[in-house]
Amino acid sequence: MRMQMRTVFVVLWSTIVLLKLAIAARLPLFVDEAFYWLEGQHPSWAYSDLPGLTAWLIRLGTEVFGDGLLAVRLPFIAISALVPWLVVRLTAREFDTEAAWISGCAALLMPLLGSLGVMALPDAMLALATMLCLDAGVRLLRGVTYGGALLLALGLSLGALSHYRFIAVIGVGMVALLLIANGREALRDPRVWIAIAAGAAAWIPLLVWNVDNAEAGLRFQMVDRHPWALHADGWQFLVIQAVMVTPLLFAALLSAAWRLRRAPDDAARFLALCGGLLLLAFFVLGFVADTERASFHWPLPGYLALLPLVGLVLMSWPRWLRVATWITLALGFVGVVGYYAAVSEPAVRERSAGLKWYPANFAGWDTLAEAVREELATMPADTVLIADNFKIGAELGFALGDANIRVLDHPLNRHHGRAPQLQLWDLQLDSRDELQGRPALMVIGANDVKFSALLQRYQAVCARMGELPVSRVVNADRGAQRFILAHLGAAAPAATGDCVLPAVAHIDAPLAGARVDAPFEVSGWAVKDGSGVAEVVITIDGGPVARARYGLPNQWVAERFLRGASRDPAQPRIGFTATIDPATLAPGRRWLGMEIIGADGSVERWAEQPVWIAPSRPASAP
Repeated sequence: MRMQMRTVFVVLWSTIVLLKLAIAARLPLFVDEAFYWLEGQHPSWAYSDLPGLTAWLIRLGTEVFGDGLLAVRLPFIAISALVPWLVVRLTAREFDTEAAWISGCAALLMPLLGSLGVMALPDAMLALATMLCLDAGVRLLRGVTYGGALLLALGLSLGALSHYRFIAVIGVGMVALLLIANGREALRDPRVWIAIAAGAAAWIPLLVWNVDNAEAGLRFQMVDRHPWALHADGWQFLVIQAVMVTPLLFAALLSAAWRLRRAPDDAARFLALCGGLLLLAFFVLGFVADTERASFHWPLPGYLALLPLVGLVLMSWPRWLRVATWITLALGFVGVVGYYAAVSEPAVRERSAGLKWYPANFAGWDTLAEAVREELATMPADTVLIADNFKIGAELGFALGDANIRVLDHPLNRHHGRAPQLQLWDLQLDSRDELQGRPALMVIGANDVKFSALLQRYQAVCARMGELPVSRVVNADRGAQRFILAHLGAAAPAATGDCVLPAVAHIDAPLAGARVDAPFEVSGWAVKDGSGVAEVVITIDGGPVARARYGLPNQWVAERFLRGASRDPAQPRIGFTATIDPATLAPGRRWLGMEIIGADGSVERWAEQPVWIAPSRPASAP
C-alpha cells in the first residue's frame, strides 16, 4: 500500500506540474499579475498593495527566462511544486509514512492548493512560508535546536515579505504554542526569540513604506477595503470553502481539527489548533470583512496546517467513503484546472460573452494591445499612451513592454489600493497640461465602471483632458470587453463648449438570451453628448439588418437612469425601435448588436448580446 500511494503521488505530482506549465504558458495575465509585473519593473522594498517578494519573483522570472507568460509564472510554479512534498515530509516524520502519501495526494488534488502557481500571485510563497513555520513549530515542540530556530526565521521572513495576511499565521501560531506546555517551554528559549526577531525585521520595509506614505497600504488592507460592520454573507464561507476544498475533504479537515485539538501528541495538537483556529478566525471575519473582492483563498494556511493530519482521518474512514472522497477531489481539481484551461482558449472566451462567468479580467488584452500598436503606428513618435485605469495600464504595459504608461485617476485605482503606488511612480496623469504639448493616445475602458456610471466617467475624463474624440472602438469577445481609443492632438482644444463623448446606449428588448420565432421588435435608447445621434443601425452577427427609427421619447431613461446628466441635444427623444424578421436569418444562436452613427460622423459598434432564432415553421396546408 505504501509503495502504491507513493507511486500515485509521484505520478500525480509530475502530471500536475506539467499541466500547470502548459496552462501558464497560454493563460492571459490576470490583472493583478499584470500589476505585480509592473511593480517588478519598478524595484522597491515594498509597494502600496503588497510587500516586495511577489514583484521580485516576477522580475527574476523575466530576467532569467525572458518576457512571456510562462516566464512571469515559472517561479510560482516551482514554489507551489515544493508545498506537497513538505506536507509529505512533515507527515511521514511526525506520524505515519502511509498517511504521508495520502496527505500529499490530497494536497495535490485539493482545488484551492492544487491550482496554486498557475498564476503569479503571492499565495504560492505564502503557502511555502506557512509550511516552513508549521514544520519549525512542530520541531520546537520536541526541543529547541538551532536548525528549528533557523527554519522558523526563514518561514517568518518569507511570510512577512509575501502578504499582510501572514499576520494571521503568526498570531494563531503563537496562540497554539502558548496552549501547549512544550510550546510555552520553547518560547522561553532565546533562540526562538532571535528567530522571531529576524521574522519581525522582515516587516520593516513594509512598515517604512507605510510610515512614508501616510499608512496607505495598512489603511487599504485593514480599514478601507472592509466594511467592519455585521452582514449576513459570512455564512457563505462554509459553502464556498466546501466547494473550493471539495465537500468530503472539507469534512475530513474539520474532523481532524476537532478530533485532534486535545491529542496527547504535541505535533498533532499543534497542527489541529493552528488549522482550526485559522479557519474559525476567517469564518468569523467573513461576517464583517470585504465581500466585493475574492477572498475564498484566504483560509489556505489553515488547510495547510490540517493536511498532515487528514491522511490519518482518511485511513480511519470506510473504503466507500475514501473512494467517494478521492472521486470528488479529482472532479474538483479537474473543474478548477479545466476552468483555467478553458479561459486560455480565445474561442471559449468569446462563446462565454454575455454570461455571468465571462472571465473579464483575463480577456481582451491581446486584442486591445494589437489595436493600440496599430494606432500608435499612425501617430507621431513622441505620442504619450494614456490608460484609463491601472488594469489597462498594467496589461498594456506587459503586452507592449512599456512600464511607464500614464494612468488617469479612476475609482478602480483606489478600490484596489493601487492609486498611491501610481502616484509614487509619477504615472498618474492629472491634467492635460502634464503632456507638455505632446500628442496622446488615450484608452478608456467602457466596462470598468457600472453601466449606470459610464456617462459620468466619460464626462469626468473630458473635464480632465479637455476632449474625448472617438478614434476607434475595440470590441473584444463581441464587446464583452470594450475599449474606446481617442487621439488627442498636440494642442489643447479651444474652449468651444461641451466635449463630444462616446455614445452610451442600451438594447431594452429583446433581452439577452431571449428566444425569438416571429418578427420581433428591437427597442432601446442611445445618447451621445456634444453632438447627438444621427442614426442607429441594428446588426446581427456583425452585419447590418435594419435601420432603426430614432428619436422616440424616453423620459424615464433621460431623467431617472441618466439622472439628467446627459447633454445630448435630442433629450428626451433618445429612444429607437426596429423590426427584424427571423425568417431572413438562419436559426440558432445569433449576436444582436447596433452601430451608433453620431452627428459628428463617428461610427461606434456597440457590444452584442446573444438571441436564439427559432427554426421557421412550415406553412400549414390549406
